[in-house]
Amino acid sequence: MGSLREIRDSVSSLLRAQGAVMADLDILLPAAPFLDMAGEDLRRRVFLTESETGESLCLRPEFTIPVCLKHIESGAHAPQRYGYCGEVFRQMRHAGAEFLQAGIEDLGDPDIALADARIIGDAMTLLHHLMPAARLDIVVGDQAVFAAVVEALGLPEGWQRRLARAFGQPDRLKSLLDSLARSSAEQRMDGGVAALLLGASERDLVHQVEAAMQATGYSAHAGRSAEDIARRLKQKADLARVRLEPEQLHVLESFLALAVPLEEAPAALSRFADDARLAIHPAITHFKARLAALGRNGQARGDLVYRASFGRPLDYYTALVFEISTSTEDARTVLAGGGRYDRLLPLLGSPRPVPAVGFSLWLDRIMPLVSDPVAGGMK
Repeated sequence: MGSLREIRDSVSSLLRAQGAVMADLDILLPAAPFLDMAGEDLRRRVFLTESETGESLCLRPEFTIPVCLKHIESGAHAPQRYGYCGEVFRQMRHAGAEFLQAGIEDLGDPDIALADARIIGDAMTLLHHLMPAARLDIVVGDQAVFAAVVEALGLPEGWQRRLARAFGQPDRLKSLLDSLARSSAEQRMDGGVAALLLGASERDLVHQVEAAMQATGYSAHAGRSAEDIARRLKQKADLARVRLEPEQLHVLESFLALAVPLEEAPAALSRFADDARLAIHPAITHFKARLAALGRNGQARGDLVYRASFGRPLDYYTALVFEISTSTEDARTVLAGGGRYDRLLPLLGSPRPVPAVGFSLWLDRIMPLVSDPVAGGMK
């Protein structure tokens, strides 16, 4: 196996060959963007410290957010493809805490279908260079299709957001669906809280919150006001009253059970929508456009599988999500993953919408499967 520097240089050359400009990013970064944007799974794995001024910092846990921040700071208006290859740091139970990642973030291309197809092709091209003899399995999901199904079922916006954040986390999603399927608000809330909220006016609730704040010495100047807290409690109570009818639950479960070759997915989704009488055809149209672009891109569509339940446990994904793995007699190893995250850059401070899609490779998982990564196609 080549040295770490040889591996990084070779992978960086491959990324440049795919039109990426290599991003130079710090290892120690402000923690707030990761804690705010990346989702619970990543937040609990971040290594935190403080600067001399008390600012919360962290070791770089991933590349997507710092690449996006760099793009915003540059003031770039034209589409840009950024490549990276370097260490990330995450707390893991059954593995080390330092990993080598490489990837591409494709920012600003307005042709969504083409950019989606290209990013899958980019990941496949890199893996074929690194592992020319490997059999790769590709699973594709779509956060936007799931969101369209949930919206078409008529669930309140708060529940739509909760379910969207749980997409890609099967246990959490199942727990939320179980909660929605229960028969009454009291069953979804602590009994004392339910008694306080159900039937109480917002004005009465504000008075009770103010009394509780005074009793505990909590100052509104240190956080949210009594009005804010009361409003949030009422919103939670309203959401707790929502019940997912058995027919609606059956529709969601039927959707999440869909798993077909990618080229058959548009027809399967159309049949599902027609059978369930759900107006999700705009999302299916975008899905079809991506599939057509994959065909024009030369990607063998029969090698890809669509799973309606497949997502990735990061809060910023908005549409396409995918994962590439390989299997041996002993185990299945995930080698790459990525997707589309159009809402992330505005949330990070971009003054305008920026279409965005990307992927990352887990080089630490790839290298043991390659006999000679430098001589074997990475030069």
